[in-house]
Amino acid sequence: MPLSLYDAFVPPCLQIMDAVSGLIDKAEAHCADAGCTPAELIEARLYPDMLPFSYQVKSCAVHSAGALDGVRRGEFAPDNTDLPGDFAGLRGKLSTARAVLEAARPDEMEAMIGADMRFVVPGRFEWPFTAEKFLIGFSLPNFYFHATTAYDILRMKGVKLGKLDYLGAVPARG
Repeated sequence: MPLSLYDAFVPPCLQIMDAVSGLIDKAEAHCADAGCTPAELIEARLYPDMLPFSYQVKSCAVHSAGALDGVRRGEFAPDNTDLPGDFAGLRGKLSTARAVLEAARPDEMEAMIGADMRFVVPGRFEWPFTAEKFLIGFSLPNFYFHATTAYDILRMKGVKLGKLDYLGAVPARG
C-alpha cells in the first residue's frame, strides 16, 4: 500500500509538535531552576539576524495546521500576527494547531492531491504548487527547520535537552 498524503504529513507533524511542546515545558523548568526570566528564552535568537524562539514555535503551528488550512483555501501566506510573549501563549499556538491536525481526515487529504495552490508573499512574489508538493516539499521542511531551530536556541541557552527531546514519541513498532 502506498504512503498516503495524510500519513506523510499529519503523524510526523503531531510527533514533532508534541516534542516542541515538551521543549517549552523544559524551557519553563529551566527558568525556575536557573533563575532566568521566561523572556530570556522566549526572545532568544541563535544569531542577531535570526528570529526568536517564540517565532520558531509559532512557525511550527503555521507550517503544520496553517499549511493544511492554506491548502484547503488554495493559498498560503506568511502569518504576520504578533508572537506569543509567554510560555502559555506558545503552548496555545501548538494546542490550536494540534486540534486542526487531529481533525484532518485521510480521505479529505487524498482528495487534495493534484489541487492547485499558491504560496503568496503579498506584493513580493507568488509560487504555484500542487497541494501535495506544497505540504511535503515546502511546509514539512519548514516545519522541521523551525522545530530544530527552537531546539537549538534552547540548547544554546543551557536548557538540558537531548535528541529524544527533539524526536518526541518515536513511532517504533511494538
